[in-house]
Amino acid sequence: MTAQPPTETMSPARRLRNIVGGSAGNLVEWFDWYAYAAFTLYFAPVFFPEGDTTAQLLSSAAIFAVGFLMRPVGAWIMGVYADRKGRKAGLTLSVTLMCTGSLIIACTPGFDTIGIFAPALLLTARLLQGLSVGGEYGSSATYLSEMATARRRGFWSSFQYVTLISGQLLALLLLIVLQNTLSEADLAAWGWRIPFFVGAALAVIVFWLRRRLDETRAFVASDPDKAPRSSALLLILKHPKEALLVMGLTAGGTLAFYTYTTYLQKFLVNTTGFTKDIATEVSAAALFVFMCLQPAVGALSDRIGRKPVMVTFGVLGLLCTVPIMSTLATVQSPFIAFLLALAALVIVSGYTAINAVVKAELFPAHIRALGVALPYAIANAMFGGTAEYVALWFKGAGMEPVYFWYVTGMIGVSLLVYLFMRDTKHKSLIAHED
Repeated sequence: MTAQPPTETMSPARRLRNIVGGSAGNLVEWFDWYAYAAFTLYFAPVFFPEGDTTAQLLSSAAIFAVGFLMRPVGAWIMGVYADRKGRKAGLTLSVTLMCTGSLIIACTPGFDTIGIFAPALLLTARLLQGLSVGGEYGSSATYLSEMATARRRGFWSSFQYVTLISGQLLALLLLIVLQNTLSEADLAAWGWRIPFFVGAALAVIVFWLRRRLDETRAFVASDPDKAPRSSALLLILKHPKEALLVMGLTAGGTLAFYTYTTYLQKFLVNTTGFTKDIATEVSAAALFVFMCLQPAVGALSDRIGRKPVMVTFGVLGLLCTVPIMSTLATVQSPFIAFLLALAALVIVSGYTAINAVVKAELFPAHIRALGVALPYAIANAMFGGTAEYVALWFKGAGMEPVYFWYVTGMIGVSLLVYLFMRDTKHKSLIAHED
């Protein structure tokens, strides 16, 4: 195993290269993942031709949710792999799986051509992508947290969500470009395949970037050959409290995040009544500001602590979710819709900007990637992955406002966790390895 320069003495240029390299791969991972959500309005009739718009979106959302069900499996397999073989190895493997799934979606014929095999192949692709993202989160969160200096760990780790949001934003921007260059018929017939080909083609660049990353000092210093071997059993027996904390602090945050990102575009079309073009532009504009805000919130947590930032999200989310969603359902101005969406995303930033570093700071190095990834993936599958499906189900049943209260309730559950957990900035297990 090659020795690495100590984290605190690594040159700024070298540290920045590692952060950018790891983040660029994360961006492509999430571009592929969110391309599915961004283009669902166009390809849902290709794979699910029967039923009205809500029924088609419901079928697509179900497969989106199934992809999340594979994330705990991917988190388990690749979390163990990253703890035993290195963060860099885990990052490289995850992007390969993601782009394979993207290529399958790009090449699969529609229901009219191959019948039931079309949604079956779509499901297979999402399962592969679910495996990939399940492992990506733990490896990425751990890598960025370990690569950062102790004084700026919140700031640097926030770039996980900068790149995550960038991937989603790029998917939306590509959709806007295609909406303005292709006819509605061409976009629905074949144009929706373009982003999946783009995602697959970027695999070579990402693979090259991640092969050039330095391994983190924390992983090298832990000596995985001598430390306890990472496993789900070890996590359950030795770190049950931390695993439950990760699930609890994730539940409300991930549900709110997916409500205001992947589901918002459909909500603005299916409930508010905007056109697809306007809904996409409103979502993209709000996401851009949201992306830029992440490092500022991460840096704030370096100054005042992680706990006050998360508690602020919990309190504001508890008070504002129902008013924001209820008003969004009735607005007629795209600008007002943008302001409401942005207000919601500013609140959610109290979770997104620092959740990765908080989770990483809870675990020792020999089980950190798995400890971050697996409990998070389980909570994400239960609440984030099902957000669209649950929202559309309530809408189909004529009870859409119930969903707003559901989001509020889960944020309240996470708020209780934030109030009673320790502030990991002051009691970080990564600090002992710096």
